[in-house]
Amino acid sequence: KKTIPTTINFVDIAGLVKGASKGEGLGNKFLSNLKEVDLLIHVIRCFENDNIVHVNGKIDPVSDKEIIDYELIIKDLDSVDRRIDKIRKQAITGDKEKKTENDILIKCKSHLEDGISLRELSLDNNEIKWIKHLNLITLKPLVYVANIDESLISSDNEHLNNLREVVNKEGLILIKICASLEEQLYDLTEEEKNLFLDDYGIIESGLDMLIKASYKSLELITYFTAGEKEVRAWTVKKDSNAPQAAGVIHTDFEKGFIKAEVIKYNDFISYGSELKCKEAGKLSLEGKEYILSDGDVMHFRFNV
Repeated sequence: KKTIPTTINFVDIAGLVKGASKGEGLGNKFLSNLKEVDLLIHVIRCFENDNIVHVNGKIDPVSDKEIIDYELIIKDLDSVDRRIDKIRKQAITGDKEKKTENDILIKCKSHLEDGISLRELSLDNNEIKWIKHLNLITLKPLVYVANIDESLISSDNEHLNNLREVVNKEGLILIKICASLEEQLYDLTEEEKNLFLDDYGIIESGLDMLIKASYKSLELITYFTAGEKEVRAWTVKKDSNAPQAAGVIHTDFEKGFIKAEVIKYNDFISYGSELKCKEAGKLSLEGKEYILSDGDVMHFRFNV
């Protein structure tokens, strides 16, 4: 009767320019906005078109990437320096917690001064915990989007290949999207979208690709609850156990967790209903140690 999808919110901020960390183009305000997000998506132009002016006067995706990388690194370096100045005295005079944080910040500072993002610094989860409150931008997951024109839907050009080579070396995700086509999809029905994409030989929309890339980069998965009145999707971290997944619905579910009834997504699709899955022996009863798989259909037993 009712279907409730999970959601991800994409926030478009004004394009950053060279010198943003020093305030160029209202840069400091926009850089501060980036501190509040969970994931960065950097859209980079990879097509030639004399009718569309580039802010730097030339098409060079690798240079565009490096300019923004630099501005983000400088912003983080400023944040780290300010924090070190604030806690230095306490760290020196014997405050163990401040000394631990200070030592980690000094490691970060050295790395940033070498022009390298903190994603490439091998910080363990405990170290990250100490500096999490700073919301450092270059610690955040990052997805690159190559904005292409229609001629590159089924092929690549030198700009795209050069960008892909650099991004691959960093172990990050790069997807290519034709923004002008995506704009045309906006007001179409689902059936019209599918026909439109088929005409261009595209399997899925750029938005769908972006959502999948974002989930992968954030290490998120989706599970479902399905009842007579409502089917609902829920987002959890990859490798979450059953009680943690239950806690996303309500903290009482996690505290009073007993068991979880689980049907694998492909089984649910194949058999078409919970009842038929049960009859086929495709429903399993799992305990607290069960680790979720993407797409699991779940029902929780709990006691409060």
